[in-house]
Amino acid sequence: MGKRYYCDYCDRSFQDNMHNRKKHLNGVQHHRAKQAWFHSFRDAAAILSEEQSKKPCRKFIQTGQCGFGSSCRFSHMTEKDIASLEWQIEDERRRAEEPAGGGVSPERSAADWLSRREKRLALHSSGRLEEEEEASPQASDVPPHFLSIPNLPPPLAPTPTGWRDASHTEWG
Repeated sequence: MGKRYYCDYCDRSFQDNMHNRKKHLNGVQHHRAKQAWFHSFRDAAAILSEEQSKKPCRKFIQTGQCGFGSSCRFSHMTEKDIASLEWQIEDERRRAEEPAGGGVSPERSAADWLSRREKRLALHSSGRLEEEEEASPQASDVPPHFLSIPNLPPPLAPTPTGWRDASHTEWG
């Protein structure tokens, strides 16, 4: 029987040889399927600007179907769909403008946590850690987002005051 080539874009397979593959890859059906697949990853702003520049499709409005499908040069979007796209674009814009984590970027908070941890380890090795803990009883070695991880086994789960001492834990 021989090897078969499967085209993910067209959802079709055929006998794999140079002639058949070249004929398929240069075919109109393959180009349309490939274009439709790449268009499925466009962002909402590009879709909205393209749809607003098109006139509504009369056939689609009257019957709910259009023989041209996604290759129709007219718009198949309703006013509700366009409003939904506008809301999605606005939501994405707001999320991009807002800093994550209540004003602190994740990279900065991780760097702060690492620097505080290094200072804490240095104080612990010098014996001054007990003095510092008395001055700030809320000092924690664990970032807050680690406390919210569900279903961790007890040896791995952090506590609000710090990590458990796992020096005598046997694994296996």
